[in-house]
Amino acid sequence: MSVQERDPCPHRILDDIGGAFAMGAIGGGIWNSVKGARNSPRGERLLGSIAAVRARAPVIGGNFAVWGGLFSTFDCTFVWMRHKEDPWNSIASGALTGGVLAARGGWRAASRSAAVGGVLLAMIEGLNIFLTRLMAEPSAPPYAPPPYQPPPVAATQPNVLAPRKPPTEFMVDTAPRSTESS
Repeated sequence: MSVQERDPCPHRILDDIGGAFAMGAIGGGIWNSVKGARNSPRGERLLGSIAAVRARAPVIGGNFAVWGGLFSTFDCTFVWMRHKEDPWNSIASGALTGGVLAARGGWRAASRSAAVGGVLLAMIEGLNIFLTRLMAEPSAPPYAPPPYQPPPVAATQPNVLAPRKPPTEFMVDTAPRSTESS
């Protein structure tokens, strides 16, 4: 399975929810362990760190899971509606996810969050396309002519590029000489 192939949509949604929860819980655990240790008194830093992780890491994981679930649901909906998978699905899914999550704040907050979500996903997709093209192996375009290959040399023809041997009678004067002496 290549990197670009993904599970079918119902499974993709559940997979993304689980992955987003794991990322949020791990990232939230690291963040809150540092935050809990910094905000605790000197002798109770380890206990404060553990208490902060237990209180906040699952909440952050849940928030990430909601975002991932909405995004995947919208993405699968666009794949179903448009019958193709391309970056526009992700960009529109990011915009709709941002708008839906901020809908309780009113239409202004929802539209701002939708714009931020769309722009953020557009930047991510643009970076993905750039890196894919950067890392791709260079190949000749399909319309390029084939490279030049000289015609094969026939066995009966002498090789023009081979060095020639001088004849054995090189610069020999074959004219008769006169016997007269002066």
